Amino acid sequence: MSTLTDKTIAILATDGFEDSELTSPREAAESAGAAAVVISTKPGSIEGKKGTTVDVDLTSAEASAADYDALILPGGTSNADHIRTDENAVKFVKELVGAGKPVAVICHGGWILTDADVLKGVTITSYPSLKTDLANAGATWVDEEVVVDKRIVSSRTPDDLEAFNAKLVEEFSK
Repeated sequence: MSTLTDKTIAILATDGFEDSELTSPREAAESAGAAAVVISTKPGSIEGKKGTTVDVDLTSAEASAADYDALILPGGTSNADHIRTDENAVKFVKELVGAGKPVAVICHGGWILTDADVLKGVTITSYPSLKTDLANAGATWVDEEVVVDKRIVSSRTPDDLEAFNAKLVEEFSK
């Protein structure tokens, strides 16, 4: 069994996140021993599409990529569309990927990877409506339950969470 003891995982999200795509991977990482830190564009708390409220630990302006071992990017159309317009969030993602740290992204969460310009030559999956955006950013898009390429773990929808969570724990433990 993979363990994440002594690992600190960043979860980058804002209002409108897909509830299960934040809570389920967070629980999987914490169950494997990781400390999870929620980072957002605003302080206080954020609310998911279905009403789940999550406390924010740090804002994207306060976060430093050097402090984290890995990153989870939950989906939710509104969340993903807003988080990618935050310069600090984009910089944070670019620095984490640039440092070779693993990233787990599901559904619409991949949009920020296009803005961070980190997808050239990466095979990835997502919610189908992102296919063109991801391809235009240099990725090869595939329709699979879970894909791992260049330390990026990706999945399509909440239906894939079981496989996504297992694979993110495995990759984050390396």
